[in-house]
Amino acid sequence: MSGWYNKLKLKESKLNLIAGPCVLESKEHAFDMSGALIEICDELDINFIYKTSFDKANRTSKDSYRGGYDLREADDIFSRLESEVLTDVHESWQPALLSHVDMLQIPAFLCRQTDLIQACADTGKPTNIKKGQFASPESMEWVVKKHGGDILLTERGTFFGYGHLVVDMLGLIEMRKYAPVIFDATHSVQHAGDNRGKTTSGKREFAPVLARAAAAVGIDGLFMEVHDDPDNAPSDGPNMISCLLYTSPSPRDATLSRMPSWG
Repeated sequence: MSGWYNKLKLKESKLNLIAGPCVLESKEHAFDMSGALIEICDELDINFIYKTSFDKANRTSKDSYRGGYDLREADDIFSRLESEVLTDVHESWQPALLSHVDMLQIPAFLCRQTDLIQACADTGKPTNIKKGQFASPESMEWVVKKHGGDILLTERGTFFGYGHLVVDMLGLIEMRKYAPVIFDATHSVQHAGDNRGKTTSGKREFAPVLARAAAAVGIDGLFMEVHDDPDNAPSDGPNMISCLLYTSPSPRDATLSRMPSWG
């Protein structure tokens, strides 16, 4: 059982954080990023789990960067990290093979995939399921019932026209009727329709604003994709936050230190 998930369920931490780069770029980068985030979160007394994806199967273009490791290679890297690990799964055969992952995550576009949800549940590991941009908060009740085990629901924005997202803060309250709720501050500022190239765009400067708003409404944890050099990241750079901002002396940038507590 994930120690991170247990702390969240027992409300033993002032802040539960899922953070890390969008995709597994290299073994060295994973060690450096997870180590830096462990140090930051230990200093700020944050309950932290490292997030990275071994394969991004839902990229804009077939030529977009998906990651450089297959499942078994990635699982070996995960086994060597000092933090707990969460990673995405896209197909129902994958969850059982990720023996060194502490939590599984189902991407938003796959939140209704029954076989995938049940395959995650069969592992006995907690599963974070992102609410589809097309799904209502109320419809996530049936997702929770499909799983039947330890589950989190993550809000990551709702379609507002083509390519733009808005966050329904009332939906956070609705989904907490069914499961603990995580707010994904960085994917909520994506602008999928702004780039006509191989990647989506985003406005990372608004992620801290939405994070504080969601915390004020009431959530159980925060999700943020972070990177040491987001402007040059191979995936989701425009909406990822620099991990240096986590300890910035500027009150405008110190995202985590300004987060209020929630019940």
